[in-house]
Amino acid sequence: MANLVMFCILAFIILGSAVMCVTTKKIMRAATFLLFVLFGVAGLYFLLDYTYLAAAQISIYAGGITMMYIFAIQLVGKRTLQGMVERLRGCRIIGGMIVSVIGLATVVLVFLKNSFITSSALTDGEEVPMDVIGNALLGSDKYQYVLPFEFISVFLLACIIGGIIVARKEKETK
Repeated sequence: MANLVMFCILAFIILGSAVMCVTTKKIMRAATFLLFVLFGVAGLYFLLDYTYLAAAQISIYAGGITMMYIFAIQLVGKRTLQGMVERLRGCRIIGGMIVSVIGLATVVLVFLKNSFITSSALTDGEEVPMDVIGNALLGSDKYQYVLPFEFISVFLLACIIGGIIVARKEKETK
């Protein structure tokens, strides 16, 4: 019963912060609400006793990625951010709703086609051993994920180098 109560509290925090993140007009508040969302997801991992994933969520995403967003926001000038205020037109709202419905339909079709719900109900609450998860995440065979992890690390390195180049002040030559 306590797990259900904690799940409901975390779900409320995650959903509320996510809605506030996308609806606020202040960019620093949006980054702060994103941080709350990431901490809430880490709380869900702790609730499921996946302490390694929770620690990775806090250290990588809540710590590193959010700080990189805030660093990028601070690099952008105030005049640039003031010019980004845009009024939503009716056609953009309708277009966004159409794209959202198409995305929802795609997710529902994938769930129904692959029968994720029925296959997870058949496991009777059995946990997947950690060595199976580790081999799937760090293996290089088919349906294993070491290559996407490497691409993400190279992408993040490129972002860091780009931030350093943008932040670097050029010496004025006279």
